[in-house]
Amino acid sequence: DALRAACHTRRPTGPVIFHSDRGCQYTSREFADLAGEFGVRLSVGRTGQCWDNALAESFFATLKRELLGDHPWPSKAATRTAIF
Repeated sequence: DALRAACHTRRPTGPVIFHSDRGCQYTSREFADLAGEFGVRLSVGRTGQCWDNALAESFFATLKRELLGDHPWPSKAATRTAIF
């Protein structure tokens, strides 16, 4: 659903690469077929190689630590505004 929504909302015109871990939802035939329909190239990290995704992991860790933490947010809109 997320890939479909992203492609319909963003309507990419250039090459798109979807990088993920090796979760079954990302390595399924159904997902590969959907990605093919949208012209999205799939990329997965190597097994047991956590540093393949280090940049994204570092970003989300910083976001959680510096902004989100244990702070209760009144709404999704307020959280989105704070992030962006």
